[in-house]
Amino acid sequence: MNGSRIAAVGHHQPARVLTNDELADLVDTSDEWIRSRVGIRTRRIAGPDEPVDELAAHAAGKALAQAGLAPDDVDLVVVATSTAEDRSPNTAARVAARLGIPQPAAMDVNVVCAGFTHALATADHAVRAGAATRALVVGADKMSAVTDWSDRTTCVLVGDGAGAALVEACPPGRSAEIGPVLWGSAPEMGNAVRIEGTPPRFAQEGQSVYRWATTRLPRLARQTCERAGIAPEDLAAVVLHQANLRIIEPLAARLGATRAVIARDVTESGNTSAASIPIALSKLVERGEVTAGDPVLLFGFGGNLSYAGQVVRCP
Repeated sequence: MNGSRIAAVGHHQPARVLTNDELADLVDTSDEWIRSRVGIRTRRIAGPDEPVDELAAHAAGKALAQAGLAPDDVDLVVVATSTAEDRSPNTAARVAARLGIPQPAAMDVNVVCAGFTHALATADHAVRAGAATRALVVGADKMSAVTDWSDRTTCVLVGDGAGAALVEACPPGRSAEIGPVLWGSAPEMGNAVRIEGTPPRFAQEGQSVYRWATTRLPRLARQTCERAGIAPEDLAAVVLHQANLRIIEPLAARLGATRAVIARDVTESGNTSAASIPIALSKLVERGEVTAGDPVLLFGFGGNLSYAGQVVRCP
C-alpha cells in the first residue's frame, strides 16, 4: 500500500457578491446583526446558468493545471456535494465530461458540510490500495439553490463555490502526506441539519449544532492530530468547516494550535458546505500563508452531524 499526497489545489467562486446590506433588503436583519452572530460580511452567489457541476469543474480544472497534468492522467473523480441537480448522471460524471477525463471511476459523496474530508479520505484509501493512481477530489455546493430567502436564520449563512485537490501516490520512499482519517457521526441528532422537502430547503437547529460543535469536536480534532503523530502546537494551519466564526474560533482555541494560521474564509465566502474546506485551503496556499510541506489540519463537520478530519501536508 502506497501513501498518498495532495499534489495541487484550486478553487472557484461565482462572480456575484451578496453583501449583508443587500440581505437587509430581503429579510429583517442588518450588517451588524450578521457580523456579530456569524462573522460573515459577504458571500458569493451563483446564477441560474451556473450549475454545481460547472462550479466543480472550474475548481478541478485549476487543480489539474496546477499539478501540470492532463485529463487522461486522472482515473478517479470524487465530488462531495449535497446540492446535485439530478440523481443521475451524478455530479462527478458531469465534471469528468466537462474536463474530458476519459474513463474515470466517478462517484458523488453526500456528507453535506463534512463531505470534502470524507471524499479526500475515500480517494486516499483508493490510492493506498492501488485502486487509483490519481484522483480529483472536489467539494462543491450551490447552497443558494436550496435556501429559503425569507428565513433570516439560514439565508444569512450560505454561499456558493467549489474547491478541489489533486491526490496521487507518493513517490517511492516518501512518507504519506495525507494522514489517517478520523470520522464518525451522531445519527440520533442527524435531523439538526437538513435539506429536505419539495422543493428541497436547507434548515437547521442552530443551537443544537453549536453546542455539539463546540463541546464534542475539540476532542475529536485533537484525536485526529494524534492519529497523524503531530501535536496541535506544531500545526502550520487549521482549516475547519467554515460554518461561522462563533464555532470556528472557540473550536480552534480549544484545540491548542497556538502557532497555526486559522482559516476564516467564512467572513468573505459564507458557509459553502462541502466546498468550504478546499476553498479555504486553496486560498491559504495561493496567498502564501502556508508553504509546501506544512502540516495542516482539515476538519469537516455538519450535516448528519457527521465529522471527518485528517492532517495533510501542503502541496
